[in-house]
Amino acid sequence: MDLVVKSEVILSVYIISFLIGCPANLLALYAFSIKVHSKPLPTDILLLNLTISDLLFLITAPLKMHEAASGMTWKLPPFLCSIVSFTYFSTIYTSSLLLMAVSVVRYIAVVFPIAARKIQKPIYPVIASVVIWVISSAHCSIVFITIHHPSLSSKNSTICYENFNPNQLKVLLPVRLEFFFVLCLLPLLVCIYCYLSMIVTLYSRPRIPWKKKKKAIGMALGTLAVFLICVVPYNSSHLVGYFLGESPKWRHYTLLLLAFNSCIDPFIFYFSSSIFRFTIKDSLWIMMTKLRWILERGLEEDQSGDSWMLK
Repeated sequence: MDLVVKSEVILSVYIISFLIGCPANLLALYAFSIKVHSKPLPTDILLLNLTISDLLFLITAPLKMHEAASGMTWKLPPFLCSIVSFTYFSTIYTSSLLLMAVSVVRYIAVVFPIAARKIQKPIYPVIASVVIWVISSAHCSIVFITIHHPSLSSKNSTICYENFNPNQLKVLLPVRLEFFFVLCLLPLLVCIYCYLSMIVTLYSRPRIPWKKKKKAIGMALGTLAVFLICVVPYNSSHLVGYFLGESPKWRHYTLLLLAFNSCIDPFIFYFSSSIFRFTIKDSLWIMMTKLRWILERGLEEDQSGDSWMLK
């Protein structure tokens, strides 16, 4: 009974995340793509990569839905399990590292505004993004090793990247512990330092309007809240699992928080960037105008067709 309830909860969360996250992130992708082609800021390039990461995460959602609907058993081809798991987990850590990079860029822009002008070239965030994708992908290649290495692979192909055997746990648990410190705790500490320093600096500058201060502080606190609520619980399962010598059963539920994270990111972009809001509103206006034109044209064709038949 517990498994059925768990499967239903997981399925519901993935459906909601997919239905909300896909259109929201596609709009964000369109907005940042336009911005990147017209004098992009470093944060624009980093947030574009974050949006791509969220979309890749959401692409795996239908297959995770199928898994949940099947009672958490994997009925798809086995090779898809490793591909989906690799994409799923690598995007999680890509997002964490990109959030850290965004916090560093914003920290430099506020605390060292003169130095920030010297690193406005797009090449710097592009290089940072490439390095982040490589780091997360290299770390998450452990998925392929765990599933396909002859001395580690499990004969049970009905469960995807769960129910690990003792040989798999010997390799996986220490790697997960390193994930916790390098890909979660370090980015979190960097984000906390950068955003708190930024808030202190903003408060110390009386010439900056309170409205701008309030907006920057809200954006900083919102990003930290998302990191603490959505990212940390899952990664804490690595720490707990290492000391218990097993993969915690409650890990599934922490992954659901990460699924919601992919929906929350576009809304953080919307409220923290006036340019992003303008681009989104402009894009929606263009889409509605085109849709209205198509409907009006279709209605005119129907009316002309009816007139021809009456003749």
